[in-house]
Amino acid sequence: MSLSRISLSSGRSIELTELRMSSTYGGMLMGYPCKPINDMKVRSLQRQAERSFPSTPVHLVPPSREYPDQTVGAFGPVEILSSVACIGAFRSTAIAPELDPVLHRSALTVVWFQAVLVVPSSEYADPELRSICWEELAQDYEL
Repeated sequence: MSLSRISLSSGRSIELTELRMSSTYGGMLMGYPCKPINDMKVRSLQRQAERSFPSTPVHLVPPSREYPDQTVGAFGPVEILSSVACIGAFRSTAIAPELDPVLHRSALTVVWFQAVLVVPSSEYADPELRSICWEELAQDYEL
């Protein structure tokens, strides 16, 4: 059973089968959002996805970064990522046309950041998420 369906820009339909969401800056005890902190958060989320879904490739949708007009601190200017960090397991039909569509599927784990706490669907999916090149990134598997 899927949580939602997304139509990619290429026209391929993908299903979201598992979704993990967390606050991007939840639990931040010291410092302020800046490039070094954000780079660590992005790498950490990507490693978490790789550990959680070791049999599928992982793709990071490059996060958008905002630079509010604030005083520069010791670690550089304030840099803000979207407030919700996401790891999603997606599946679709097989990529290779010669594979039996009944016995084969394709899968990809995606890491992205979004502004609101909503399950992405065709109506609410970020354009960067919808522009994933599934055929290049996903991997076929046998059921």
